Amino acid sequence: MLNISENKIADKIHSGHYSVFALLEAKNKRLVFIRVLYSLLVFWVLVMFLPWTQNIQSKAFVTALKPSQRPQTIQSLIPGKIEKWYVQEGQRVNKGDTILLISEIKEQYLDPNLVEITRKQLNIKELSVKSYIQKIEANERQIAALLESQKLKYEQAQNKLKQAYLKITADSIDLIAAELNKNIAREQLLRSEELYKSGLKSLTELETRRLKYQETLSKYISQESKLLSSRNEVINARVELGAVQADYADKVSKSETEKFASISAKMDAENEVVKLQNQITNYFIRAGMYFILAPQDGYINKAIKNGVGETIKEGTEIITIIPAEYELAVEMFVDPIDIPLLELDQEVMIQFDGWPAIVFSGWPGTSFGTFSGRVVAIDRFTSAEGKYRVLVNADETDHPWPHEIRLGAGARTITLLKNVPVWYEIWRKINGFPPDYYKPTTLKTTK
Repeated sequence: MLNISENKIADKIHSGHYSVFALLEAKNKRLVFIRVLYSLLVFWVLVMFLPWTQNIQSKAFVTALKPSQRPQTIQSLIPGKIEKWYVQEGQRVNKGDTILLISEIKEQYLDPNLVEITRKQLNIKELSVKSYIQKIEANERQIAALLESQKLKYEQAQNKLKQAYLKITADSIDLIAAELNKNIAREQLLRSEELYKSGLKSLTELETRRLKYQETLSKYISQESKLLSSRNEVINARVELGAVQADYADKVSKSETEKFASISAKMDAENEVVKLQNQITNYFIRAGMYFILAPQDGYINKAIKNGVGETIKEGTEIITIIPAEYELAVEMFVDPIDIPLLELDQEVMIQFDGWPAIVFSGWPGTSFGTFSGRVVAIDRFTSAEGKYRVLVNADETDHPWPHEIRLGAGARTITLLKNVPVWYEIWRKINGFPPDYYKPTTLKTTK
């Protein structure tokens, strides 16, 4: 016996009366120790060859799979003052329900008759557009009349030029006739002078010939003057023809300038009409923004702005709402060194906070209280903490996740990798090697 207890029984029991005490005292204590040591060694060797599932453990949070199903804040699109709340925290609302009412604080929108005043301005601008249209039409009629008058005046000037050319022709013929008469009278005068010298003609006849010659010479000079005058008329007619074109071109240009000025003014007025129409539409839309509505069915979570009479700016977060219907997912964060080991549709074991579980990370089949999931998305860029975000959805082939879990709850994920012996996993961790890279056999291919 070992006699390790302080309570002695040797004086109470006589060991000689019992054979079992003799057997115990005859036992070899060293042999028992060796057997126990060998048993532990065999057990440890067997454990070393047991299969171990490599894994990546990460901290995670419960979220919604789709962005539209996650908690969101409701902002005010315009600045204003809170006038009345229609909901309270925790209340369920349907899409389109009124959450709160705000009033206007900008001075340019405070006038209650703003829409009517703007509508009157719009009517005045529309009348201005009509008057410009009428003025443009009048300019077009004036331009058409000027072009028609120019055509007639040009034809008249062309006719006058033709008449001047014909008159030159007639005067030229008359000048040739006058020159011929002059030459004949001169020849007759020369013969009369010779006959007078010979005594065959009288002085009276000679003077008559001289008078005749002077008359024909006068007619020739007069006809030559008329020809020059006709030529001057041709020049004047040509000048007048160019003047008609220049004059009417100037008048038409002025009318077109007035027309284009009217068109420009009309376009400016039309632009003002469009602006005023846009303003009226914006006023109606802005009036509808005084009521902050629920964007979807959900529950009011927390009011960020509280008091009645509190002013808010555009884009200010007013209240948070949680969608009524959502599909749960787990958002886990993985170190960059482990990202190459992850693939879409990879199996993940999840332990939710507050849910009782017994977890053996290396032997997932022996764990209790955990739930199965599949990787559905892996971020392409690290988060602010330097880790990659990975989304995990529920595995439809396994038992469903508990309905009591809510968005934002904590979780711990164990991403299951390759099965290796226990001795290999110990050797890997001692040397600081990463888990083995592999592709899951259940990987879904996408086209």
